[in-house]
Amino acid sequence: MAISYEQLLNRRFAPLEHAYSRRDSMLYALGIGLGADPLDQGQLAFVYEEQQKVFPTMPVILGYPGFWAREADTGIDWRKLVHAEQAFELHAPLKPEGRVIGSNRVSALYDKGPEKGALLCQERLVTDADSGELIATVHQVSMLRGDGGFGGPAGSPPPPHQMPERSADVICDLPTLPQAALLYRLSGDFNPLHADPEVAVGAGFARPILHGLCTMGVACHAALRGILQYRAERIRGMRVRFSGVVLPGDTIRTELWMDGDVISFRATALERKVLVLSAGKITLAGNEAATH
Repeated sequence: MAISYEQLLNRRFAPLEHAYSRRDSMLYALGIGLGADPLDQGQLAFVYEEQQKVFPTMPVILGYPGFWAREADTGIDWRKLVHAEQAFELHAPLKPEGRVIGSNRVSALYDKGPEKGALLCQERLVTDADSGELIATVHQVSMLRGDGGFGGPAGSPPPPHQMPERSADVICDLPTLPQAALLYRLSGDFNPLHADPEVAVGAGFARPILHGLCTMGVACHAALRGILQYRAERIRGMRVRFSGVVLPGDTIRTELWMDGDVISFRATALERKVLVLSAGKITLAGNEAATH
């Protein structure tokens, strides 16, 4: 079954209420590697209930509609789907526990041809369930490697962030656990590509791979650790391109550049020397705004 441009672009998603607890916020932070040094007060703030903070990338899992590309009526060859890009903007502080509404839509669909596949773009608004206040806007681009040539437009998402040409200002190495994907998936992304060896082999990988969103969280941790002294309140947004596969157990080396209120970054799976994140950008609030 081939995908239908009109059907996917107009696919309806019911608003999804997502209640999350302080425990869920801790589990998310543990899943991206916080707490690896239990004596580090900066990390401890995200995984311990006393004066608990919410990790800045957590909105990417809230109000998530699930792995709907696996549903038969989409026509998507879901085994060949890979996460290509992710971004979010924060509009209001996120509490350690609460109820939110996720409103998801397919924002664009680009046909790159039979050889290159297709790009599926989604947007999700995360709002407070009680007040209706907009908390975050989440953007996701997926590469549908098996679904090009359906006759849709051949456009592209916005161009990638341009990286500085100088050497990195800061380099931060953070390890991942061999069971990192199994731990991270408990925050709601149950794509079997990250757990089932047979599914991973069927998708062209030797073994289950780490979620791109987990790698994104590790890179954000590197920025907090290496530049921001764990001042998470300064982060207002983040965008990244997924350029390579992370295997659970890899050490992720993040190179960071600071220019005003923008942190540029890229990341490499250190042992295998594979670029895994590129064109990374973190947008910061100014020093004055960060104190309020």
